[in-house]
Amino acid sequence: MRLDWPGLMRAGLAGLRLPPEVFWQLTPAELQLMLGQGAGTKPMGRARLDELIAAFPDRTGDGNG
Repeated sequence: MRLDWPGLMRAGLAGLRLPPEVFWQLTPAELQLMLGQGAGTKPMGRARLDELIAAFPDRTGDGNG
């Protein structure tokens, strides 16, 4: 696996405003976790969105939506 070091440096030093000594002490996995990557749930896909639309349709014509 190749790492995008310029991108990781921009994210860590500029985005997270980490001091260089802190940035270089992190593992790539720790940095990705701090950036919110690889943690938590995956983004909702189209199929799940379609399920929610079917389950909770917008109301029209009654002034509520």
